[in-house]
Amino acid sequence: MPVFQARSLEMIVKTTIHSVALAVSAILFVVPATHAVSSAGTKQQASEQSVSDALSLETLINMAIANDANRTQYHAQSQAMRDTGIASSTLKDPTIKVGVGGLPTDSFRFDEDPMTNISVGLMQQFGRGSTLDLQNKKAQQQADGIGFQVEVRELDIANSITQLWLELGFQQQSERVLLENRTLMVEMERFIQTNYAIGNSESQDLIRTQLQAGKLDEKLHANRQMQNRIVSQLSEWLGAEWLANQPSLTADVSADWQRLEQQLGNQQRANYFQLLNQHPMARNADVQIAASETQVSIAEEAYKPQFGVEAMYAHRQAPNMRGAPAPDLLSAYVTMDIPLFTGNRQDKNHSAAEYQVVASKSSKDALLSQMNAKVNALLMDKQNLSERFERYQQSLLPQAKARTQAVERGYENNTAQFSDVITAASDELAIEIEALRLETDLNIVNSNLAYFLGGFNYHAEAPVLSKPTTKQQ
Repeated sequence: MPVFQARSLEMIVKTTIHSVALAVSAILFVVPATHAVSSAGTKQQASEQSVSDALSLETLINMAIANDANRTQYHAQSQAMRDTGIASSTLKDPTIKVGVGGLPTDSFRFDEDPMTNISVGLMQQFGRGSTLDLQNKKAQQQADGIGFQVEVRELDIANSITQLWLELGFQQQSERVLLENRTLMVEMERFIQTNYAIGNSESQDLIRTQLQAGKLDEKLHANRQMQNRIVSQLSEWLGAEWLANQPSLTADVSADWQRLEQQLGNQQRANYFQLLNQHPMARNADVQIAASETQVSIAEEAYKPQFGVEAMYAHRQAPNMRGAPAPDLLSAYVTMDIPLFTGNRQDKNHSAAEYQVVASKSSKDALLSQMNAKVNALLMDKQNLSERFERYQQSLLPQAKARTQAVERGYENNTAQFSDVITAASDELAIEIEALRLETDLNIVNSNLAYFLGGFNYHAEAPVLSKPTTKQQ
């Protein structure tokens, strides 16, 4: 190949890399700023645009948690359980008894027979032992358990948003790499067209270049499709209105895991039970154990008698046998049921409650073992992905770039075929995207570890519930 053509190719490559850098900068900074200035006529609108462009991962997580309907549902169920506990610990409403006794059927007169009376009575039944207080205690414990489900939901949201953010960052970084390679391929196509016109290149070189550029266009189209899909998935928490405003997000393939690394550094390897015991799912399991133990206490109260009182006042209008006015009557009773036959009721309820305690404790042990196994599996993935990513950074990527440069020099010196240039460029592109994929997978593993070990940074406020209306009597 003539010297001026080799210099032209080198100049084209350098110019293309510089133009790509300027193009990427324009995409990331100039376009949003220009859009903000042209569409906004006031400082307030420009400020809103800058805030929209500056959305961070932590901001998205906080927004998603605040807008989550399931989290509000759990919080409302927790409040409902607390109110139910208070209601269940209250004595039953007293019963009023009004009637007539001893009324003669021949005349139906109230002043004929001294036995005839008009009576009004009041009956009240009390709880069995401390059953009412224990039922309230159990309801409050169950409400605490639902409260921990709110925290679990927040962790689920943080993990989901983080993984979508990382996937979006991977697609955006891949798009940048594809755009750079496509720009280089288009410049190479122009260069080959020029050489083909003067008879220094073959038609198959031109066709291969055009084919490679077409493949890159297809990859770019699929990439943008995936980006739009991820943004649409984010609208599950951020809302349809947020999606309708066509949000512009600049994501990344990495995140801040400083808190996670601190948590990992404070624990013994392969044994994370102490840290996992602080997870909301484990604390919810503790609450279930406590509620089961309270149920045992309730079952023990069933062996105690239950008391009730009854008072009745009877008014008489007929005179007595001496002709004097008959006095009114007052009656009072104390009722008590005695659990004498406990074999099929109290004993079985008590044993069932004790079995439930054993089941709850075994459930927590199984949960912690499962979580500890998942954490150790994730740590192995983290180690292997870190080693593989380091190999790409230190070895494979530099070797791929060096190979491409060597093949280009060989093509310039007529010692390599143009197909070798295409193959080298394709291999370098694939290795760059594979390195991005490894970095993304590594951060997804960190996100899953943060879910179990408390490595997320977000601030969640309690949902605001509307005050229930009270029925007026």
